[in-house]
Amino acid sequence: MEKRNYFLRVNELTPTRFWINNVTKEEAHRAIAEGAVGCTQNPSYVWKMMNEEQVWPQIERLILQYKKEGLGETDIVVHIQRDLVAEIAEIFYPLYQESKGRTGYVSIQGDPFHEDADTIIRYARFNAQAGKNIMCKIPVTQEGLKAIEVIAGEGIAINATEVMSVRQAMDVCRVYERATKGMERRAPIYYSHITGILDEYLKDAAEREKTEIPADVLWQAGIAAAKKTWRMTKDYMPEVGFIGGGARGLHHFTEMVGADACITINWKGTADRLIEEDPVVVDRFHAPTADIVLEKLCEKLPDFRKAYFEYAIEPEEFEEFGPVVRFRSSFEKAWKQAEECVKTTS
Repeated sequence: MEKRNYFLRVNELTPTRFWINNVTKEEAHRAIAEGAVGCTQNPSYVWKMMNEEQVWPQIERLILQYKKEGLGETDIVVHIQRDLVAEIAEIFYPLYQESKGRTGYVSIQGDPFHEDADTIIRYARFNAQAGKNIMCKIPVTQEGLKAIEVIAGEGIAINATEVMSVRQAMDVCRVYERATKGMERRAPIYYSHITGILDEYLKDAAEREKTEIPADVLWQAGIAAAKKTWRMTKDYMPEVGFIGGGARGLHHFTEMVGADACITINWKGTADRLIEEDPVVVDRFHAPTADIVLEKLCEKLPDFRKAYFEYAIEPEEFEEFGPVVRFRSSFEKAWKQAEECVKTTS
């Protein structure tokens, strides 16, 4: 019998599903062939595509077109992002059709510099027009939660992103429950637990503060937080989906295998390596984190406690929570670079 590839075996043997992140059209087709059933794009996507030689002529034409229409630099980036993501959504649309809306979603986010509730709502409504399988990405901040309540009530699919703590995920569940009460058909909602960025932030914080903590313990921090977040939200509201994101190592996929969840990873450096290395498919997600590991993480890392204990952080703190700031800053840099490219293109 011919051996099936890694991601197809994950699909067959576990409830875990493979999503691909920030893809070109070629990568989207390759990922689907390997078993991907969804896609996340983020605000760095336009800048990434501006650096793709084969895509630049299309982007240049769009910039000049939108300049003629009188759009400002920010709105041009917003429009180009929707145009590019719509093409990826079209590639995933057959999966959406075949699954009757259970899979095949492609998510898209607005301008990371303007994230008050009204602006988030406006961008979500605009981006939702890109395709039936579009999932609007909304950051889980105090303002973002207000926007989620409105958008969920309008029946638009949501990817609630920038989740680094149990409290953020639980608040998403509560808002969604309230917003959709009495609705016959509710659009799906997922929250994205950015496990890899949480790990990266905690590692850097430990080094900066010269915190003595075993590498074996620190390695488990993000996964431990993800496991608890998944468990608590599943107990409270199982229809709210979990997306694992921000992978910084292969373990940010392999340690999540077994979860009823979608794990999003980049093609280059993660998905391609997993295909090449072809690890054994084993349910690692349901293995409990050792008490001694949790004790050391909680003792040594104050921000781990904020991520792990539901009421260790308040909604007004979400936006300035260290790992959230780290994640958002990467988008802000890329967005500014895209705006500068728009400005200098004539």
